[in-house]
Amino acid sequence: MTQEDGELDSLVRKRIRALRVAQGWSLEELAARAKVSQSTLSRIENGRRRLALDQLVTLARALDTSLDQLVETASDDIVSNPMIDGAHGQMRWPIKAEPGMTVIRQRMTEPPPDNPSRLRAHPGREWLVVLSGTAILLLGNRRLRIETNQAAEFPTMLPHAIGAEGGPCELLGIFDRDARRGHQRGEATEKRGEGTDKNGPRRSP
Repeated sequence: MTQEDGELDSLVRKRIRALRVAQGWSLEELAARAKVSQSTLSRIENGRRRLALDQLVTLARALDTSLDQLVETASDDIVSNPMIDGAHGQMRWPIKAEPGMTVIRQRMTEPPPDNPSRLRAHPGREWLVVLSGTAILLLGNRRLRIETNQAAEFPTMLPHAIGAEGGPCELLGIFDRDARRGHQRGEATEKRGEGTDKNGPRRSP
Protein backbone atom coordinates (compact mmCIF):
# COMPACT_ATOMS: atom_id res chain seq x y z
CA MET A 1 0.00 0.00 0.00
CA THR A 2 1.38 3.41 -0.94
CA GLN A 3 1.41 6.36 1.44
CA GLU A 4 -1.40 7.95 -0.58
CA ASP A 5 -3.51 4.79 -0.32
CA GLY A 6 -2.84 4.65 3.41
CA GLU A 7 -3.93 8.26 3.87
CA LEU A 8 -7.15 7.65 1.94
CA ASP A 9 -7.83 4.50 3.95
CA SER A 10 -7.40 6.43 7.20
CA LEU A 11 -9.54 9.31 5.92
CA VAL A 12 -12.42 7.00 4.97
CA ARG A 13 -12.37 5.33 8.40
CA LYS A 14 -12.39 8.71 10.16
CA ARG A 15 -15.18 9.89 7.87
CA ILE A 16 -17.35 6.86 8.68
CA ARG A 17 -16.95 7.47 12.40
CA ALA A 18 -17.50 11.25 12.07
CA LEU A 19 -20.69 10.74 10.04
CA ARG A 20 -21.97 8.21 12.56
CA VAL A 21 -21.28 10.53 15.49
CA ALA A 22 -22.85 13.47 13.65
CA GLN A 23 -26.06 11.42 13.32
CA GLY A 24 -25.94 10.64 17.04
CA TRP A 25 -25.76 6.90 16.36
CA SER A 26 -23.92 4.32 18.42
CA LEU A 27 -21.86 1.57 16.83
CA GLU A 28 -24.79 -0.76 17.43
CA GLU A 29 -27.27 1.53 15.68
CA LEU A 30 -25.16 2.04 12.54
CA ALA A 31 -24.28 -1.65 12.43
CA ALA A 32 -27.98 -2.50 12.45
CA ARG A 33 -28.70 0.00 9.68
CA ALA A 34 -25.82 -1.31 7.56
CA LYS A 35 -26.62 -4.96 8.41
CA VAL A 36 -23.09 -5.69 9.64
CA SER A 37 -22.01 -6.86 13.06
CA GLN A 38 -21.07 -4.30 15.67
CA SER A 39 -17.61 -5.85 16.02
CA THR A 40 -17.05 -5.62 12.26
CA LEU A 41 -18.00 -1.94 12.24
CA SER A 42 -15.76 -1.26 15.22
CA ARG A 43 -12.80 -2.92 13.46
CA ILE A 44 -13.51 -0.93 10.28
CA GLU A 45 -13.49 2.37 12.18
CA ASN A 46 -10.37 1.45 14.15
CA GLY A 47 -8.36 0.22 11.16
CA ARG A 48 -8.28 -3.41 12.23
CA ARG A 49 -10.28 -4.68 9.26
CA ARG A 50 -9.68 -4.24 5.55
CA LEU A 51 -12.08 -1.93 3.77
CA ALA A 52 -14.13 -3.93 1.30
CA LEU A 53 -15.96 -2.21 -1.54
CA ASP A 54 -19.27 -3.94 -0.85
CA GLN A 55 -19.16 -2.88 2.79
CA LEU A 56 -18.32 0.71 1.83
CA VAL A 57 -21.34 0.83 -0.49
CA THR A 58 -23.57 -0.50 2.30
CA LEU A 59 -22.13 1.92 4.87
CA ALA A 60 -22.47 4.88 2.52
CA ARG A 61 -26.14 4.06 1.99
CA ALA A 62 -26.71 3.63 5.74
CA LEU A 63 -25.00 6.98 6.41
CA ASP A 64 -27.22 8.69 3.80
CA THR A 65 -24.31 9.56 1.52
CA SER A 66 -22.76 8.18 -1.66
CA LEU A 67 -19.70 6.03 -2.20
CA ASP A 68 -18.05 8.88 -4.13
CA GLN A 69 -18.52 11.25 -1.20
CA LEU A 70 -17.32 8.65 1.28
CA VAL A 71 -14.01 8.12 -0.54
CA GLU A 72 -13.57 11.69 -1.77
CA THR A 73 -10.10 13.07 -1.20
CA ALA A 74 -9.31 16.60 -0.04
CA SER A 75 -8.88 19.19 -2.77
CA ASP A 76 -5.45 20.77 -3.22
CA ASP A 77 -6.90 24.21 -3.95
CA ILE A 78 -8.75 24.73 -0.67
CA VAL A 79 -7.90 28.40 -0.20
CA SER A 80 -8.77 30.91 -2.94
CA ASN A 81 -8.51 34.65 -3.32
CA PRO A 82 -11.43 36.83 -4.37
CA MET A 83 -11.81 38.52 -7.71
CA ILE A 84 -12.07 42.25 -7.03
CA ASP A 85 -14.63 44.34 -8.90
CA GLY A 86 -13.74 47.87 -7.83
CA ALA A 87 -16.31 49.48 -10.12
CA HIS A 88 -19.15 47.81 -8.24
CA GLY A 89 -17.49 47.55 -4.81
CA GLN A 90 -17.63 43.75 -4.90
CA MET A 91 -15.53 40.73 -4.06
CA ARG A 92 -16.44 37.52 -5.88
CA TRP A 93 -15.60 33.88 -5.26
CA PRO A 94 -16.67 31.00 -7.56
CA ILE A 95 -17.87 27.87 -5.75
CA LYS A 96 -15.78 25.03 -7.18
CA ALA A 97 -18.09 22.27 -5.96
CA GLU A 98 -21.07 23.89 -7.69
CA PRO A 99 -19.94 25.35 -11.04
CA GLY A 100 -21.96 28.39 -11.92
CA MET A 101 -22.59 29.43 -8.32
CA THR A 102 -20.86 32.54 -7.04
CA VAL A 103 -20.36 34.20 -3.66
CA ILE A 104 -20.33 38.00 -3.69
CA ARG A 105 -19.44 40.44 -0.93
CA GLN A 106 -20.77 43.93 -1.54
CA ARG A 107 -20.89 47.23 0.31
CA MET A 108 -24.00 49.31 -0.27
CA THR A 109 -24.48 52.97 0.62
CA GLU A 110 -27.56 53.98 -1.38
CA PRO A 111 -31.16 53.33 -0.28
CA PRO A 112 -33.35 51.10 -2.46
CA PRO A 113 -35.16 52.78 -5.36
CA ASP A 114 -38.47 54.49 -4.66
CA ASN A 115 -39.84 53.77 -8.12
CA PRO A 116 -41.32 50.25 -8.56
CA SER A 117 -40.37 50.31 -12.24
CA ARG A 118 -36.70 50.15 -11.19
CA LEU A 119 -37.02 46.67 -9.68
CA ARG A 120 -35.40 43.92 -11.76
CA ALA A 121 -36.48 40.32 -12.29
CA HIS A 122 -34.60 37.42 -13.86
CA PRO A 123 -34.45 33.62 -13.55
CA GLY A 124 -32.59 32.15 -10.60
CA ARG A 125 -32.41 32.19 -6.83
CA GLU A 126 -30.37 34.31 -4.40
CA TRP A 127 -29.36 33.95 -0.77
CA LEU A 128 -27.83 36.81 1.19
CA VAL A 129 -26.76 37.62 4.73
CA VAL A 130 -26.17 41.11 6.13
CA LEU A 131 -22.66 41.28 7.63
CA SER A 132 -23.04 44.80 9.01
CA GLY A 133 -25.59 47.58 8.96
CA THR A 134 -29.19 47.23 7.80
CA ALA A 135 -30.42 46.38 4.32
CA ILE A 136 -33.82 46.92 2.74
CA LEU A 137 -35.02 44.26 0.32
CA LEU A 138 -37.84 45.23 -2.02
CA LEU A 139 -39.46 42.02 -3.18
CA GLY A 140 -42.57 42.30 -5.31
CA ASN A 141 -44.95 44.41 -3.23
CA ARG A 142 -43.08 43.74 0.01
CA ARG A 143 -40.50 45.88 1.80
CA LEU A 144 -38.31 43.75 4.08
CA ARG A 145 -35.84 45.08 6.65
CA ILE A 146 -32.82 42.80 7.08
CA GLU A 147 -30.55 43.55 10.03
CA THR A 148 -27.00 42.41 10.82
CA ASN A 149 -26.69 38.59 10.87
CA GLN A 150 -30.14 38.11 9.36
CA ALA A 151 -30.44 36.34 6.01
CA ALA A 152 -32.89 36.25 3.12
CA GLU A 153 -33.46 33.74 0.33
CA PHE A 154 -35.76 34.41 -2.59
CA PRO A 155 -36.51 33.52 -6.22
CA THR A 156 -35.24 36.28 -8.47
CA MET A 157 -38.22 36.00 -10.81
CA LEU A 158 -39.90 38.24 -8.24
CA PRO A 159 -39.07 41.89 -9.04
CA HIS A 160 -36.50 42.93 -6.46
CA ALA A 161 -33.93 45.52 -5.41
CA ILE A 162 -31.66 45.92 -2.40
CA GLY A 163 -30.37 49.06 -0.71
CA ALA A 164 -28.97 50.32 2.60
CA GLU A 165 -30.89 51.93 5.46
CA GLY A 166 -29.41 54.48 7.86
CA GLY A 167 -25.86 54.18 6.53
CA PRO A 168 -23.64 51.71 4.69
CA CYS A 169 -24.27 47.98 4.90
CA GLU A 170 -22.22 44.98 3.83
CA LEU A 171 -23.81 41.92 2.26
CA LEU A 172 -22.61 38.43 1.43
CA GLY A 173 -24.70 36.84 -1.31
CA ILE A 174 -24.81 33.46 -3.02
CA PHE A 175 -26.14 33.40 -6.58
CA ASP A 176 -27.01 30.35 -8.62
CA ARG A 177 -26.06 30.23 -12.30
CA ASP A 178 -29.26 31.86 -13.57
CA ALA A 179 -29.25 34.62 -10.96
CA ARG A 180 -25.60 35.41 -11.68
CA ARG A 181 -26.33 35.60 -15.41
CA GLY A 182 -29.18 37.99 -14.69
CA HIS A 183 -26.82 40.27 -12.79
CA GLN A 184 -24.14 39.99 -15.47
CA ARG A 185 -26.65 41.09 -18.10
CA GLY A 186 -27.60 44.01 -15.86
CA GLU A 187 -23.94 44.95 -15.43
CA ALA A 188 -23.35 44.72 -19.19
CA THR A 189 -26.19 47.10 -19.98
CA GLU A 190 -25.02 49.40 -17.20
CA LYS A 191 -21.60 49.62 -18.85
CA ARG A 192 -23.31 50.64 -22.07
CA GLY A 193 -24.91 53.48 -20.12
CA GLU A 194 -28.46 52.47 -20.90
CA GLY A 195 -29.47 49.70 -18.53
CA THR A 196 -29.49 49.15 -14.82
CA ASP A 197 -27.58 50.20 -11.78
CA LYS A 198 -27.22 47.93 -8.78
CA ASN A 199 -30.70 48.84 -7.57
CA GLY A 200 -32.57 48.49 -10.88
CA PRO A 201 -33.05 50.00 -14.34
CA ARG A 202 -31.94 53.54 -14.97
CA ARG A 203 -32.01 55.93 -17.87
CA SER A 204 -28.97 57.14 -19.72
CA PRO A 205 -28.07 60.75 -18.98
